[in-house]
Amino acid sequence: MDSMSAISVGLGVFVGTMMALTGAGGGILSVPLLVFGLNLSIASAGPIGLLAIAVAGSLGAIHGLRTKLLRYRAVLVMAVLGIVLAPIGIYMAQRIPNTPLLLAFASILIVASIRMFIQAQQEITGTVPKDRPAPPCKLDQSIGRLIWSVPCARSLMGSGAVAGFLSGLLGVGGGFIIIPALKKVTDLPMQSIVATSLGVLALISIAGVTSAAVAGHLNWSIGIPFAAGAVAGMLVGSVIAKHISGPRIQQVFAVFTFLISLSLLYKAI
Repeated sequence: MDSMSAISVGLGVFVGTMMALTGAGGGILSVPLLVFGLNLSIASAGPIGLLAIAVAGSLGAIHGLRTKLLRYRAVLVMAVLGIVLAPIGIYMAQRIPNTPLLLAFASILIVASIRMFIQAQQEITGTVPKDRPAPPCKLDQSIGRLIWSVPCARSLMGSGAVAGFLSGLLGVGGGFIIIPALKKVTDLPMQSIVATSLGVLALISIAGVTSAAVAGHLNWSIGIPFAAGAVAGMLVGSVIAKHISGPRIQQVFAVFTFLISLSLLYKAI
């Protein structure tokens, strides 16, 4: 194994571990780690990040189906527009200069990290708002399924569309969008939200990877070791997650993500 493949595996292990520990949000670090670790551009790193998210997310989604935590109808509704918009994002990424993409990515990381830190702090201190308005997608406890309505479908499709476009444009996967969206518009338990998010990420990422591969924008020599490392990291992270406080891990991850975003800003400037 050459040094580049070894670095790819190591970076993949870290991303996969973070995905398992943070509920799919760790995939947002794929591209910045590839940019710094292997000196790739955003456009080159994006499809590689999507490949890892597609493989690792698929494994997580299959596990969610087996344990009946994944809401497959919600997955399909959220993914439908995301699958259409992911290739458009990839097409645009190949035509936008690297510096604007770095600035956009850094801005998204800053917002995501701050929001993640605040949410984790609210969980730790027990100050999570209790009187939020009723979500448009409610779970029927008697049958264990969501009660579907037009506002419910519209909310989920909108979130999936944004996640799909950003997945193609920046290779971020979209878990940092999908998980907060599911928290806001549904009353699903957290385990079900994570499993459903992985299902959406898997479908959107597969669409993005397919589009990138057909267009010749996917570097398989880096992508395969990176994806293999991500799968190994998912397995390791799932074991570690059983023994560590989720909110504390979210806070550490948020701080790390914030520092990465500052590094991206510096690199862009």
